[in-house]
Amino acid sequence: EGFISKKIKPNFVALGKKLGPKMKAVAAALAQFTQEDIVKLEKDGQYNLSIDGEPLLLQAFETEISSEDIPGWTVANKGSLTVALDITVTTELEHEGNAREFVNRIQKIRKDSGFELTDRIEVKVSDSNGLKESLTRYKDYICAEILADKLELVPEIADGTEIEVNDVSIKVIVSKKG
Repeated sequence: EGFISKKIKPNFVALGKKLGPKMKAVAAALAQFTQEDIVKLEKDGQYNLSIDGEPLLLQAFETEISSEDIPGWTVANKGSLTVALDITVTTELEHEGNAREFVNRIQKIRKDSGFELTDRIEVKVSDSNGLKESLTRYKDYICAEILADKLELVPEIADGTEIEVNDVSIKVIVSKKG
């Protein structure tokens, strides 16, 4: 609740033969449904309507209920089950993503350089404002993942391997320790 907005409309195939000319009145009544009305119909499987003064028992299968995402969320439905996921990329998530991407790039360099899985390494990284905070904040994680005894940010690297981490280009030097 609060994460999604549900919409309801008639299932014209299911209701067409049953209602005939009353179809427009039912569609108008459904357009006035509140979120609570829709939830009640989903829960009970039916809903009592009054169309032109006559009672009508509307079955859930005679309607089509859909959900609209709230901005910043994605929503999935199956039957009466609804899952809402916050997809906002926070600064913290961005830094973590940068760290993971950096680890991936260094692991590729390790592999391409023919290092053994157990080889300890040292890494020098050209100081990049775009990644400095991510690399500093997640330094312990990065070093543990890439088996680095040293991860050093330096002002500039003349030679080295250029890598791209989430659209930020930096140069690195990866060397086997010892």
